Amino acid sequence: MGRAPKNPSQGNDDYRSGFVSFVGRPNTGKSTLTNALVGEKVAITSAKPQTTRHVIRGIVSRAKGQLIVVDTPGIHRPRTLLGERLNALVQSTLGDVEVIGMCFPADEPVGPGDRFISEQLESFPRAIKIAIVTKVDVASKQQVAERLLQVSELRDWSALIPISAVEGVQLDVLADELIALLPPGPALYPTESTTDDDTHKRVSELIREAILEGVDDELPHSLAVTIDDIMHREDKDMIDVYANVFVERDSQKGIIIGKGGERLRDVGARSRVEIEALLGSPVFLSLRVKVAKDWQRDPKLLNRLGF
Repeated sequence: MGRAPKNPSQGNDDYRSGFVSFVGRPNTGKSTLTNALVGEKVAITSAKPQTTRHVIRGIVSRAKGQLIVVDTPGIHRPRTLLGERLNALVQSTLGDVEVIGMCFPADEPVGPGDRFISEQLESFPRAIKIAIVTKVDVASKQQVAERLLQVSELRDWSALIPISAVEGVQLDVLADELIALLPPGPALYPTESTTDDDTHKRVSELIREAILEGVDDELPHSLAVTIDDIMHREDKDMIDVYANVFVERDSQKGIIIGKGGERLRDVGARSRVEIEALLGSPVFLSLRVKVAKDWQRDPKLLNRLGF
């Protein structure tokens, strides 16, 4: 009879564990970095601002410790009740993490948005702050050097690390540094786990990611996806997924569906590939587009849609 694998944290006084969150203005590579460290896709990615809407925990288990990466919505100046709730979610999350890693893209200069977020970090004195210069694969050596200098002048960081999540440059260095900053303690999750996110939420996010591709800048904020049911068919190796796509106006519904339903079919086809990889089975995907007028500003609708 096989012996159960030993938990590396058991009886190991040098083992460390805890929570880290990445912050930064939109499109600085926070979710891409989370996925790269975890080793699989647990957070959706998009160039659209405010892509992340829920707290997602990615679990990174190494020989020396376990890192729980908490991917949160970005810190921003809210314009709607949804924005206020997302900011409140970020504030409560960052108040509980051991380390905050602020991301700066190597190919863009430090600007007012970066300074605003850096100032907000003063609200979280408990957390150790490190700086991460991302996307070094798309920047020149001179740009990387300039960015490292600019970032170092913002505050006294506990560490400053340039990385590329896409090409894996210095990811091990970053993981080792983050784990070294955590307090001693046992693994908080089974070491084979990669996320504590439930399947319904992950499926809804994959659908939203597919919709975000190619839409204008206004529509992403008006999009929400919910899952009615995920059911295994008794007679076939098939999973049925019934999902709703909510927008705020009839005109937006037309954009999502497209001429003759072409765009919605494309969204279904692209998201189904990702969902099948997640669920490990062929999937029948039913998408219904519905209008929930001004849901971003309506407390009852926000509650119904899970915010």
